[in-house]
Amino acid sequence: MKSNNQLNVPQAREAMDKFKMQAASEVGVNLTNGYNGHLTSREAGSVGGQMVKKMIEAYEQGLQ
Repeated sequence: MKSNNQLNVPQAREAMDKFKMQAASEVGVNLTNGYNGHLTSREAGSVGGQMVKKMIEAYEQGLQ
């Protein structure tokens, strides 16, 4: 199955991958480059949740 996730700015792919790896490290999930089908739903969700948390924190810092 092909993913429909596309970035609005394709050049941002490398930065997003780095951000995802950093978030995974922070929550203790072992990600690899490429396919990570071995992850449980809980692990994948914790990575996504950490990414959202960081984005919200960055936005709030921008408001101050």
